[in-house]
Amino acid sequence: MEAKFETDFLKALKKHSSIKGLVKKKVDMIIENPVAFGEPLRGKWQGFYSCPVKRNFIIIYLYCEVCRKKGDNVVVACSDCLKIPDQTIRFVLLGPHDDAYGI
Repeated sequence: MEAKFETDFLKALKKHSSIKGLVKKKVDMIIENPVAFGEPLRGKWQGFYSCPVKRNFIIIYLYCEVCRKKGDNVVVACSDCLKIPDQTIRFVLLGPHDDAYGI
């Protein structure tokens, strides 16, 4: 399994460095079994998954294989989708629930 970390995820990790250990543990769990630890999202977040790090603090990610199988890649429209292997997880956002979802 390959993990790709988007710029926004890395910036948020730097900003919330006090929970870096918790985030690493969750990232490792997600890499081990991305579907089991994430909740599929709907609406404008169709194709993405969320996983809580701690109360009201989440990771938002994509699992390329499932995204393609469900046809969500048409909605998500990653610019490099065709270049990325199925066994890739993209860690997109990290932060408090309302901030991550843009509420």
